[in-house]
Amino acid sequence: MGWPVWIRDGSEVEPSLYAADFRRLGEQVDELLAAGCRVFHFDTGDGHFVPPVTIGPVVLRSIAEGIHAVGGVLDCHLMVTDPAHHFEEFAASGADSVTFHVEATDDPARVAAEARGHGLAVGVSLSPGTSPEEAATAAEAAAADLVLLMSIWPGYSGQSFMPESVGRVERLAELVSCPIQVDGGVGPSNARALRDAGASLLVAGSAIFSDPEPAGAYRRLAALVA
Repeated sequence: MGWPVWIRDGSEVEPSLYAADFRRLGEQVDELLAAGCRVFHFDTGDGHFVPPVTIGPVVLRSIAEGIHAVGGVLDCHLMVTDPAHHFEEFAASGADSVTFHVEATDDPARVAAEARGHGLAVGVSLSPGTSPEEAATAAEAAAADLVLLMSIWPGYSGQSFMPESVGRVERLAELVSCPIQVDGGVGPSNARALRDAGASLLVAGSAIFSDPEPAGAYRRLAALVA
């Protein structure tokens, strides 16, 4: 399944599972599926590229079957120093895509080819300190299916949105033809501006899972950018 198929009504809101209540993860995923969500964002950090060690394939396997059963997809963001090392296990655990960081490799074409060898769609990501121009060059080399612009420093959920990210999305939209994804502090106060700037994939963590009713928060955010 290619990325353009995943984008409905011109935009897609992706709940970031890193922000979920892990005591109720399966329940929350089911509630979001019932609310119409079909794309879930899955963050993995290795304690090297980013400070925290986060969730990994064991958690992915626990939810993949239920998400795939209704046509959903798992979009995996690998905040790791050696992304290709993990592709085989992520593919076997239910990942549909993997996004790796521009800053983690000097050969994005090779890393992308390894991901596609495991049947995965491919994204490239840029941290706030990386220029859109550098990311666009890497995305072209990788023939990327998406470019993920981080609007916070990668690693920790709940950080405040960097307002300059809107302008960075606008510049990136001038440079790439693939979908642009934004992750970090996305919520009702900035989602429409990001969409209007050129982003079509909006990752929301705290904006959804800090709400007592995540499914309702998802519906409101999706309606805002539809």
